[in-house]
Amino acid sequence: MKAVIVMEFNVTRDLTSATYQDALAIRQTVFVTEQGVPHDLEVDANEANALHFVAYENGLALATARLLPAEYGYHVQRVAVLAPYRHHGVGEALLAHLAEFAAAHGAAELRLGAQVQAVGFYKRLGYHLTALPEFTEAGIQHREMALTL
Repeated sequence: MKAVIVMEFNVTRDLTSATYQDALAIRQTVFVTEQGVPHDLEVDANEANALHFVAYENGLALATARLLPAEYGYHVQRVAVLAPYRHHGVGEALLAHLAEFAAAHGAAELRLGAQVQAVGFYKRLGYHLTALPEFTEAGIQHREMALTL
């Protein structure tokens, strides 16, 4: 049985905030250190345009994602869960929070570029593959997926 993790979610656009710094630290660990994504690709020109979300448990940052406004709703990016908290429902809770936030703000759909090894995870959350063929981003194979809200 999975341990129940009680989380709170912070969101910011403020690139000087503690929440944003926590998001960057998680992304650095997961994408740059673990997956070898170059730092200059990980931190990009969209930072100031995005809403940055961080999931916390007892003040400890566990996971992050960002939403970029798009014509259909929001584009989900930079979804990352620290290794010790994977497979404990943290990612699912964060994605559910993003969907609730997006729906509450009038979005019709969420789209994301899922790393190929994570497609099954997103399918379990109700996302479906779009017609866009597999593509490479930062040296990693991805598929576009969408969730109708």
